[in-house]
Amino acid sequence: MSHERNLRYLNINRIVYRRLPTTDKPTEETDIYMYYQDGTYQCYELFRSTAKITTYKSLKWHLLVLWYLNPQLDQDEFLRLAQVIVHKPNGFVTFNVGEKLLEKIVYEVSMLDLDAPPKNKLRKVVFKYGSGLTKEEKLSIVGELIGRSKRIHEDDIYQCMLDLHDVGKKIVVTQLALWLECSTRTIHRNMSEELKREKELLNQQL
Repeated sequence: MSHERNLRYLNINRIVYRRLPTTDKPTEETDIYMYYQDGTYQCYELFRSTAKITTYKSLKWHLLVLWYLNPQLDQDEFLRLAQVIVHKPNGFVTFNVGEKLLEKIVYEVSMLDLDAPPKNKLRKVVFKYGSGLTKEEKLSIVGELIGRSKRIHEDDIYQCMLDLHDVGKKIVVTQLALWLECSTRTIHRNMSEELKREKELLNQQL
């Protein structure tokens, strides 16, 4: 399956879809990454991973983040952006979204508090733009830093799943435990049913 996305519309119209933490201070910072021992919820990096949007819930979250990061958009401009995202040939989603359903989702998003940061996954390692690292090198650094803390969070596992998916590796518990430097029991203990379903969806995209 092709993972390539058409980001031309977003780039031409200067749509912000990635933002580094703004007020959270890293525990450790180098020229290539920022490490947050307790994690940060302020990092938004849409479309960084090759994984596509596979559910309506995920689509709604992506659209909410896009509007939060681009408060200058009016209702019509945001609807046009949403149409670009759900146009399946553009490579963002894996399913078809009808016009009426999209209008409903856009309306629901517009009724939310667009000034409040959308619920986000916890990130402990944030790479700076233009780090020059390969995906394998990033995966290795993330595993080393998170494994060093000895406190594995569900979001750590999810991030590792995305990284493994990006390098074309099938996601299995033993592989997650290897990269996060923990036991398979720790992985099983911290994997929710939702995360297990996401693992299967990601593996299906390989």
